[in-house]
Amino acid sequence: MDFSFGPEDERFRAQARAWLAAHLVGPYAGLKGRGGPGSEHEGAEDRRGWERELGADGWIGLGWDRAHGGYGNRGATLTQQVVWAEEYARAQAPGRVGHIGENLLAPTLLAYGSPAQRDRFLPPIARGEELWCQGYSEPEAGSDLAGIRTAATLDAGDSGYRITGQKIWTSLAHEADWCFVLARTEAGSRRHHGLSFLLVPMDQPGRIEVRPIRQLSGTSEFNEVFFDGAAARAEHVVGGAGGGWQVAMGLLALERGVSTLVQQIGFASELGEVVRVALRTGAADEPTVRDRLVRQWAELQSMRWNALRTLGAQSGTGGQGRPGGADPGAASVAKLLWGGWHQRLGELAMQVRGAPAAVGPYDWSADRPYELDALQRLFLFTRADTIYGGSDEIQRTIIAERVLGLPKGARPST
Repeated sequence: MDFSFGPEDERFRAQARAWLAAHLVGPYAGLKGRGGPGSEHEGAEDRRGWERELGADGWIGLGWDRAHGGYGNRGATLTQQVVWAEEYARAQAPGRVGHIGENLLAPTLLAYGSPAQRDRFLPPIARGEELWCQGYSEPEAGSDLAGIRTAATLDAGDSGYRITGQKIWTSLAHEADWCFVLARTEAGSRRHHGLSFLLVPMDQPGRIEVRPIRQLSGTSEFNEVFFDGAAARAEHVVGGAGGGWQVAMGLLALERGVSTLVQQIGFASELGEVVRVALRTGAADEPTVRDRLVRQWAELQSMRWNALRTLGAQSGTGGQGRPGGADPGAASVAKLLWGGWHQRLGELAMQVRGAPAAVGPYDWSADRPYELDALQRLFLFTRADTIYGGSDEIQRTIIAERVLGLPKGARPST
């Protein structure tokens, strides 16, 4: 495919660049470079205001097809979405608190949701008013998503569901207004049968409890979420009762969409900082370090082109067709590529720093432990990159079975 930028794209780039320059001021100027992986706790309230700022001027839902209910703000092409992602990263705009709603739930509703569900949930996402989190993984069902045990039972009269169970590694659950939850709605069902995809309001005191999980980096972006009879309306089941597995798999395919390019632009910024540190410390004079720096750069370029190729294949239906059909292994390949790459970058960041990487500033007057700097957080956070979002082992199994056609391995009985 031809991914060069045409005159319309460059006009769109100028518009995006001008808007970001004009709005990353005042209370938002201090958000630059904040809120990324490992620092998602920074400036949470201001970043929520920033989300509404984006929504007010139509910068959320750029690629939503206007033909599907008129929800899209701009009807941006694929290349224009890439342009926006590039300019957003170059401006060091803050990490998005609304990305789960915009990049995961919204396309899923466009593909699988009812008109009433789209009318209810897409406009508040586009305005930056409602934030979402994802209720998938459980303590005994992480990468093996089909093993979930969270149950939802239908109330008398079919008015709604009551959800009981536990989710874990739930990003931004402490900030979210809503959660999309994969739960077992058919008693006695196993594996991917009998699951439903429910939209659940988080403001249910006594029925939903969020407990932060403290990480190696000292921060708590992830959470445990406990459901004790939490309510979900029957009309808020996406894809119908029992259709949750198809919807959940479609959403996971969307997870590697344009947001992957945003992620990679962030990776490029991190790599640039590692290179600068290597030059400053003299580590770049070592041939082995230079080789690793060049290899990281080359692999990042390869990931970018792979992401663009995958996006191009998915956009054949205008981006609103059933996701994941073009290449059943594309999402797994992308996850394997970036997970290992980012983890190696964290290790390289420590190598170019040398011994000082093991310590940091300490406030002796307040007797307060030092706070990690950006590269230290990068190293600690990336230890989980090959686990969360589907471990490397699971991704390789998907490729083996769905792409290469190899025999399926043994599965747990529950």
